[in-house]
Amino acid sequence: MNQRYEITICGHLTSQLAAVFDGMQVTCLENGNTRITGDLPDQSALYGLLMRLRDLGMTLISVNLYKEK
Repeated sequence: MNQRYEITICGHLTSQLAAVFDGMQVTCLENGNTRITGDLPDQSALYGLLMRLRDLGMTLISVNLYKEK
């Protein structure tokens, strides 16, 4: 079962870097940060996305899981 995550990083992603997160919604925020939102199938996919951010040198601010109601 997919779970929806919201990940916030420091700085804005270029359109080329945003394309790396295909299937996720990438939003540049007014405060200079970027929000990446989308569904991931499991924890392994989440860790893969976080490692991709690390490899790109991005600073992680937060990771939030949306709970189903």
